[in-house]
Amino acid sequence: MNSCRRIASTGDWSSGLSLLLSEVKTCRLLGTTPSLSRSQTTAAKHAPGSDTREKPRLRAMDLARKVQQEKTQTKAAVEPPLSGQQRRVVELKRFSQQLQNVHPNVLAKHLHRNVLYQDKDVVIINKPYGVPVRDDSGATSISSVLPVLSKLMDGMKIRSNSQLLPCLGLEKETAGALLLVRSEEVMEHILNIDRNNQLQKKYWVVTVGVPVPSEGVIDIPIIERKVTGPQPHYKMALSPVFKMNDAGDGVTKVRANRQAQSAVTRYRVLDSSSGCSLVELQPLTGAKHQMRVHMAFGLACPILGDHKYSHWSKLAPQKLPERVLGKLGLEQSKIRYLPLHLHARQLTLPGTSQADISVSCPLPKYFTQTLSRMHLSLPDEKDQK
Repeated sequence: MNSCRRIASTGDWSSGLSLLLSEVKTCRLLGTTPSLSRSQTTAAKHAPGSDTREKPRLRAMDLARKVQQEKTQTKAAVEPPLSGQQRRVVELKRFSQQLQNVHPNVLAKHLHRNVLYQDKDVVIINKPYGVPVRDDSGATSISSVLPVLSKLMDGMKIRSNSQLLPCLGLEKETAGALLLVRSEEVMEHILNIDRNNQLQKKYWVVTVGVPVPSEGVIDIPIIERKVTGPQPHYKMALSPVFKMNDAGDGVTKVRANRQAQSAVTRYRVLDSSSGCSLVELQPLTGAKHQMRVHMAFGLACPILGDHKYSHWSKLAPQKLPERVLGKLGLEQSKIRYLPLHLHARQLTLPGTSQADISVSCPLPKYFTQTLSRMHLSLPDEKDQK
């Protein structure tokens, strides 16, 4: 500061600068720091040769990306690589849960891409696994996105009076062909022909075990019963009208339960291997869970992934033989991730002014993957061998 005053008083800037430089050299020799004025400090910061530069500002987006990268790197460094069992579970989750809990518009666009058939009266779509047709709790369902799907099919017209209504709904855990109608009148017509068994529905299932005989009809009524125990719950159960006689060499007819529902299912084994079977089912009635109950309790061949009807007295994941677990690449402790292998394969409607409408629905990825692992062949592939 004294040197600056001397420079200002003398007015000789060249000699003053020499004086300032000599003072800086002296301070360096003594290990002290020369005192600079505010203007000198500012000039030093912006000097071309100065090492002190202003850092660029970091945007929020860049900061978030940097934090995410650091988290990913840390996670990759901490977590060990996935084993074969863990990769299998990840695959099952990806194939069976990818459309659960998604935005309604995402589901509507997916359904639009998977329209199997449409005309002025009906629309048939490929329903994904795990998505309910109706849901009173307000969660995303097929019914909740039908207005958006209708607009997508009409080219997003602002003034569109078209509508879509679910008809002959599928269970949440069932994938495959789902029939939609465009009016209440068409729905009444479809329900009427379904009651008269003029509408043909075929399902494909993978069963644990091989049904004997390989083809037949199961005609056993079904009733809802309460299961007592540590976890009381309700299940559909068989309510037969015949029972073995005391001698064990014949059957006798018993009085039918008034609350029992008529249930008739036609079945046919398409292929069997490794303790499992690919079976075609054709329900002739519409009792709740009738195909699952008939396979599990009628033929003792539960559907693969049916954690509800593989046991009667408890609620627990399906118990599978070691041979089947090995083929599936799963441990018993992870079997709860196995989805129900019940697929609505084909839907045939009788035509009025035209030929019958018959639509086949492609199998989901988890289903085809199981067929490959269990060495089960589709009918067309089996005929070619």
